[in-house]
Amino acid sequence: MARRLVAAGLEEDPQRAYGYAQAARRLAARVGIVRETCGIAAYRAGEWADALTELRAARRLTGRGSYLPLMADCERALGRLDRALELVTGPESAGLDRATTIELRIVESGIRRDQGFPEAAAAALQVPELTDGRVRPEFARLFYAYADALLDAGREDEARGWFGKAAAADTGDVTDATERFEQLDPVVFDYLADPQDPPGAPPPPP
Repeated sequence: MARRLVAAGLEEDPQRAYGYAQAARRLAARVGIVRETCGIAAYRAGEWADALTELRAARRLTGRGSYLPLMADCERALGRLDRALELVTGPESAGLDRATTIELRIVESGIRRDQGFPEAAAAALQVPELTDGRVRPEFARLFYAYADALLDAGREDEARGWFGKAAAADTGDVTDATERFEQLDPVVFDYLADPQDPPGAPPPPP
């Protein structure tokens, strides 16, 4: 069972990793860490319903609230936005550690965007860690989500700045913030055209 759990964690292919986790589950379905691993593997493989089932089981077995963001995101992926929002804002979300709370805010932002409320999506992420001036690796996803929400709200200049902050914080390459920043980077090429060139003529070669 332990070997299958390790294989699930090391395997880069999401479907194969999920297969290893399922094999471990068949051997020890009453062990919390096994159900957790299976739930996370199912989530990464895009098996939302299975992931939700496994994460619920892991939560019952371990009592941990850290599964709530993934559970809410599964509900969101299944199109059940009301259920997702209930997990994010309901009583179960109270008293969680800051890292889990921030992940819940990221999921809430995604829900608001799905509902067609981009400004509310940005507002959901305005937590103290966003503006305290610290740029840490654990804030990369927060900065990235905020940039994405701003872009969706049509605030491109602000979004570019936050993608830049996300790229600076993302030392582990967990996002594509650098690429998103570069896509929004305005680059203007000025060509010195001959005054006799007709309007619309292509620029001269370098």
